[in-house]
Amino acid sequence: METQPNNPLHGVTLKTILEYLIENEGWDAMADKVSINCFKSNQTIKSSLNFLRKTPWAREKVERYYLRCIQ
Repeated sequence: METQPNNPLHGVTLKTILEYLIENEGWDAMADKVSINCFKSNQTIKSSLNFLRKTPWAREKVERYYLRCIQ
């Protein structure tokens, strides 16, 4: 197993990221900061995970937003 000491997202699942953001930022703030439809309508972890797993550009935006929030 390779380690990635310089990757702050190593070992952090997309579900963990979403749960953190929902708890600490809320859906409305997420929709404002990361303008993707799954945060504006049908606000569920399941629908967001489905969309983000299929849409690399949206996942990258969410990951960058998460990194800004935890710093």
